[in-house]
Amino acid sequence: MTAVINVFLKDGVLDPQGKAAHHALDSLGFDGVDDVRIGKQIIIKLDTDDRAKAEAEVKEMCETLLANTVIEDYTIEIN
Repeated sequence: MTAVINVFLKDGVLDPQGKAAHHALDSLGFDGVDDVRIGKQIIIKLDTDDRAKAEAEVKEMCETLLANTVIEDYTIEIN
C-alpha cells in the first residue's frame, strides 16, 4: 500500500512562502489568484494489506513526526 500525506499550514498561520509565490504570480500577470498556500507532500510505501492498520500507523507517524500539529493540518490518502 501507499500512503500519500499532504501537510499544510492551518488557516490563520502566516505562510511567507505562499505570500512570496502569490506576489510573484501577480508580477507575472496572473491576476485571478486570490491566495497561495505552500505545503508538502509525503509518500510512504507500506508493507501491509490491512487498510485500517495502515491508516492508524500513518496517523501516528503524522502526529509524532511528520506534521507539527500546533501549526499544521494534514490529510492522509491510502492507496
